[in-house]
Amino acid sequence: MAGVDHCYSTQLIDGDGEFNVVGLDNFMRNTKLSNCGLSYAVVAIMGPQSSGKSTLLNHLFHTNFREMDAYRGRTQTTKGIWIAHCVGIEPFTMAMDLEGTDGRERGEDDTTFEKQSALFALAVADIVLINMWCHDIGREHAANKPLLKTVFQVMMRLFSPRKTTLLFVIRDKTKTPLEYLEPILREDIQKIWNAVRKPEAHKDTPLSEFFNVEVTALSSYEEKEELFKEQVTELRQRFFNSISPGGLAGDRRGVVPASGFSFSAQRIWKVIKENKDLDLPAHKVMVATVRCEEIANEKLHRLSSDEDWLALEQAGQSGPVSGFGRKLSSILETYFSEYDMETIYFDEGVRNAKRKQLESKALDCVHPAYLNLLGNLRVKALENFKSRLEQMLNKGEGFAASAHTCIKSCMLEFDQGCADAAIRQADWDASKVRDKLRRDIDAHTSSVQNAKLSELMASYEKQLSQALSEPVESLFDAAGIDTWASIRKLLKRETETAASEFSTAISSFELDQPTNEKMLQDLSNYARNVVEKKAREEAGKVLIRMKDRFSTVFSHDNDSMPRVWTGKEDIRTITKDARTASLRLLSVMAAIRLDEKPDKIESILFSTLMDGSLAVASSQQRSISTSSDPLASSTWEEVSPNNTLITPVQCKSLWRQFKAETEYTVTQAISAQEAYKRTNNWLPPPWAIVAMVVLGFNEFMLLLRNPLYLMLLFVAYLLSKAMWVQMDVGGQFQHGTLAGLISISSRFLPTVVNLLRRLAEEAQGHQTAEAPRQQPSMAFQSFRNQSQLNPTSSIPESSVSSSVSASDGGIEYSSPNLTQRRSTKVQEAELS
Repeated sequence: MAGVDHCYSTQLIDGDGEFNVVGLDNFMRNTKLSNCGLSYAVVAIMGPQSSGKSTLLNHLFHTNFREMDAYRGRTQTTKGIWIAHCVGIEPFTMAMDLEGTDGRERGEDDTTFEKQSALFALAVADIVLINMWCHDIGREHAANKPLLKTVFQVMMRLFSPRKTTLLFVIRDKTKTPLEYLEPILREDIQKIWNAVRKPEAHKDTPLSEFFNVEVTALSSYEEKEELFKEQVTELRQRFFNSISPGGLAGDRRGVVPASGFSFSAQRIWKVIKENKDLDLPAHKVMVATVRCEEIANEKLHRLSSDEDWLALEQAGQSGPVSGFGRKLSSILETYFSEYDMETIYFDEGVRNAKRKQLESKALDCVHPAYLNLLGNLRVKALENFKSRLEQMLNKGEGFAASAHTCIKSCMLEFDQGCADAAIRQADWDASKVRDKLRRDIDAHTSSVQNAKLSELMASYEKQLSQALSEPVESLFDAAGIDTWASIRKLLKRETETAASEFSTAISSFELDQPTNEKMLQDLSNYARNVVEKKAREEAGKVLIRMKDRFSTVFSHDNDSMPRVWTGKEDIRTITKDARTASLRLLSVMAAIRLDEKPDKIESILFSTLMDGSLAVASSQQRSISTSSDPLASSTWEEVSPNNTLITPVQCKSLWRQFKAETEYTVTQAISAQEAYKRTNNWLPPPWAIVAMVVLGFNEFMLLLRNPLYLMLLFVAYLLSKAMWVQMDVGGQFQHGTLAGLISISSRFLPTVVNLLRRLAEEAQGHQTAEAPRQQPSMAFQSFRNQSQLNPTSSIPESSVSSSVSASDGGIEYSSPNLTQRRSTKVQEAELS
């Protein structure tokens, strides 16, 4: 028979009721049943044993079911249930050959398998062929009656029966026309239907609600084989397009998609075997659930191993991928579409639910790659922001404007990247990553802003430090009544200048008013701290400055010329003036006066220290309680401890040390003055002059009587006067008698020779040059100046040093070597 080799007949259920899962799967794979969707039909045949069911199917559908050998007797041929592909029938049609009923092999009482197979056929098949003998029509106890009762009874076990076509095939048709046989058969069928007990819900349900009844008749295969074949060929045509409207199964319901047929058949048979009522709608949902889930898992597995997806995921790990969303959407859509195509015939609710699960799982699979891509976009946007901001700032553009421009462009790029990475299948929210990017950008902006502001602040602090340190030091060096007023004026001017420039510099940052004011206040505080720090440094050197001030005033006159102690100077007044200047310097350095608050520091110091009470205090005065001493305190009135540089106690100690270290200078000045007086007093005492006048009266009168003696005496006077002037006899004796004699003796002969040479030149009438005449005078004057300075410089001095430690301010005062400073003053005098 043509096409028999391609029918793939397979035993679906054996005689013991075991379902052949492997055989069914092979059948579906060989016949490609899974690809048919809903476009397939199942035809089952049931009837009495040895009624020619297999023979009819083989001729009708070109199958190869095993047929009974009439020569070996009428025995059971088909055991269990077999299936085969109906070759040449469109759409795809399966033929199901059921074991015959009322067979002697199972016995009269064993109708269990008969009912199970009938229920299975009604649940699975779209068309059920009921093979019956022509002579049984109209008979009350014919073989078809039990079969029909069985069909209708098991039909009631279906909660919601599907509509099945019952095609009654009348075998071995007699001369009685079919038109007369069919009404009788239909009447018998209706009687059986009415007699079957039905559930309350279907008590009045007509037969047509569950079955389409069709009737056909075939001649005897054994007696009229050719006619039988012709009639079978005509019948075969009715199975073409059987599921189309108007076909044998055109109004069928509850069809399971072909890909779920195997699982559906297994579950139906399992329920039937367990002797449970078969709920076909629930079964349909169950089959759809299992199959849709299997299909969804298969698509998900294929997605996870898809080469395009893996390549896209790998690319997204290294950086942004152009067209990521479009590519990923295309990949997902491919698998979602395949799922839709393969599950299109399953229950819609189940199909949609499983599709949502598939979408959820697929999106969960690809979501990490999406987040990774967003992370790369965020990193890229942040790096672009950093580089662009740096470039714009290097070009000199304003910070706030640059930051705003860079933020806007980078956030726009990120948003565009997110839009490019978005997929059609999901509405993923990138706001968290965007917010993190904005936080990172704001943090970097704040960091750069703080760094730039710190640089500006440091620059202006350096500018203030340079503008204040040296001028303040110079003002303290020349400390006077207006020192702190000058410092305040200087501080105000420089602070206002720096604040104005700083305000202009930070205007591009667009800071809020409180921040702007705080930075300006910090700059002002820094300027004040510079002055205060410098004041504290200078306060630590106050003793040195006091001694320098004393030395300057004491050793120089009002024209800043070095003093020569000739005996005419009032050393007491000069000493008082020098100490007054030093004490005024101490009063200036005693406290910080940047707030223009009045104080009594200077008056207290002058009233206490310059009145002499401290220097000449008697033993009784020393015993008086220190509570009456205004300097016996660690604080100044009207001066806060923070503004105190030198406490009253420290001032008192410093003044003692100052006086002790400058006392020697005063003593040496007095000694130099007395030495000068002794040196210039070369005339004899008055009593000696009187004695010389009395005793030399006769010689004086002799000179008056003789003019020649008087002339010689006059010439001798002129020569002596010239020698006196040339040798500077008075100046030479200022260094002492012995030193004067030695100097005069060494210069006597050169002076005489010089005078004689000049007289000779005058006699000859020649003019001598100014330089040769002035040279001895300049040399003489230089020698005289040295002689006048030597009394002071030659006085041996000791190195005096002292220190005072203040508990409040932690200030230490020290005096350097006095000899070194005095020699410096002498050198300055020589240079001047």
